[in-house]
Amino acid sequence: QVQLVESGGGLVQAGGSLRLSCAASGRTVTIYAMGWFRQAPGKEREFVAAIRWNVYTTYYADSVKGRFTISRDNAKNTVYLQMNSLKPEDTAVYYCAAAKMPIATIERSYEYWGQGTQVTVSS
Repeated sequence: QVQLVESGGGLVQAGGSLRLSCAASGRTVTIYAMGWFRQAPGKEREFVAAIRWNVYTTYYADSVKGRFTISRDNAKNTVYLQMNSLKPEDTAVYYCAAAKMPIATIERSYEYWGQGTQVTVSS
């Protein structure tokens, strides 16, 4: 089992920045990748970014490339999502997830999920 706890959401004006954190505990040796997904009201959950756990390979959705940066600190078992130049359309509940299966950009690879943190971007 892997437990995930997110933090760092909040309210920010358009153009601002936020950093999300996700602390993993438990059997982290089984993790293939860590990812961030988001779900806006009335929409399906979508992939945002992911990072491999043992090699520094990152993946991004086109909608956030150049604005968001995913990183990790393996010593702290923590993954971060730095979000810059935020837009109102980035408003969503952001979920951290841990994948045990390859293909880090698809939801079905992810077995463990955090509780979600709200990010609201005002115009």
